[in-house]
Amino acid sequence: MTNRNEPFDPAGSSDASPAHQPSLASGLEQITLRSPAELADALPYLLGFYPTDSVVMIALHGEKGRFGGRLRLGIPAIPEDWPDMCDQLADCLITGCRGRGHQVTGVIIFVCQDPEQGDSGHQVMERLRPLVQRLRVACGKLEAPVLEALCISAGTFWSYCCPDGRCCPREGTPLVLPGTSAMAAAATYAGIQVRGSLRQMEARLAPLSTTRLPEQERALDTAAGTLVPKMLGDSALAVRGRTLDLAAGTLERFKEADPVSGRAAADDRDDDLLAQDEAAEMILGLQDRVTRDRAAEWMEGPEAEPALRLWRALARRCVGAYSEHAAAPLTLAGWVAWSLGDEPEARVALSRALHADPDYIFARLLHQACNEGIDPELLRRSLREERAGRSADGALRSAVQEELRRIDARKGRQARPRKNGSRSVAQCASRQKPDPESSKRDAQAATASGQTCGRGATSPATDSPGDQESTPSTSELPMVPRQRRRSAPPRPAGGSRPAKRRGTGETRGPAGRPRVRRHGGPRDTNGTS
Repeated sequence: MTNRNEPFDPAGSSDASPAHQPSLASGLEQITLRSPAELADALPYLLGFYPTDSVVMIALHGEKGRFGGRLRLGIPAIPEDWPDMCDQLADCLITGCRGRGHQVTGVIIFVCQDPEQGDSGHQVMERLRPLVQRLRVACGKLEAPVLEALCISAGTFWSYCCPDGRCCPREGTPLVLPGTSAMAAAATYAGIQVRGSLRQMEARLAPLSTTRLPEQERALDTAAGTLVPKMLGDSALAVRGRTLDLAAGTLERFKEADPVSGRAAADDRDDDLLAQDEAAEMILGLQDRVTRDRAAEWMEGPEAEPALRLWRALARRCVGAYSEHAAAPLTLAGWVAWSLGDEPEARVALSRALHADPDYIFARLLHQACNEGIDPELLRRSLREERAGRSADGALRSAVQEELRRIDARKGRQARPRKNGSRSVAQCASRQKPDPESSKRDAQAATASGQTCGRGATSPATDSPGDQESTPSTSELPMVPRQRRRSAPPRPAGGSRPAKRRGTGETRGPAGRPRVRRHGGPRDTNGTS
């Protein structure tokens, strides 16, 4: 069997993308594994960590059995759940690889579990034998034979497929010492690192179990009582800005922290740098989707490493009744780890996020994308464009506001009276306003001369001088006697005209309307009586 870089399986743990993490193929053309012992030794290098309490399945492609898609899942504690789980795992691995156009010629199975107190590795192997047998049957139904099935427990491995006691004795075969095999040498040459066991990786994201747990839960209660009403009301924007500012300040503090050696010591240092009240405030603030997406922009450059440490520390502070709130910081930790090329840690963080909240959509999408080998640069580019667009909008908004202030200032200068004999707009308007006394005298003179009898007459009190100049003279219009007009009867308060009663001698027209007797008299030039 040979180990080469192959496309990934859509579910479970898969090897890292060649564009973001070194692979064995980058160091050597191929590595041939000839025995179960070499397969057992190669498992942590294929996953990037030592699996514990896990089922690992690896698909083999082609005639030479190249390593392809791989899948990891925790072993269910209830044996009744094993049949359904085995069918689903086999279908997911084999069907997914074939859907990508790869020929699956075989499958390798690993079951890894440490013995409990009072048990032995051999007892663990026998207890997991029905699980392995069910997996072999499920793969056989899909025409993908299981070429090897190994159980690894307590530093020893057993083979379920080899009946020869000379190479696979009943008491098991000890694993080779770490770093002494050809696989370890090739992995070191290729730059591949094993990050410890799966249990150790999960411990960095687990809630605190120290004396600070009750105090942290009280801080979360206080923050929830203060922030949740604001986030659901009109102050959501203010809470969003406060959360991001607080996280940015914490990142600077993490950057300036002195380095320490060891994962446990580094986590303790980060916990000491984070106060309980600010941790509670950031945890509650990250429950907002927009705030979480803005925080996801700290994914590369000098911000990525302290951001990953911050999200780990916040995930550890989600204690007690707030364990579900860990989905947001765990998802951010998985995203930053994936963006940095650390896919094993990304899968662990995203898996814990889905364990905290199975319906957390952002974690589900990232987990699926990571398992399917999608390049994280696509998401990074989208976040960069969003940040650039937001910066451009802010710059444009500032420029528009500055221009509006200039316009307002310029209008204010124009409204002030000018010097050197020039008049303002208000002064010009006051000059055009007619004099009341002169308008009254003109109206009396026009009435005395009889000019108001014609329809073409104008009133100086109501028309401007320009209108009087453009209106024809009243001497040019025909003079007719003034007609007396009847005033309309007042309408009732309701706004409707009361119906008239038909009196004596009143007649109706063809349309049923009453005939109105018209008064005689001359008509004016417009034909109106």
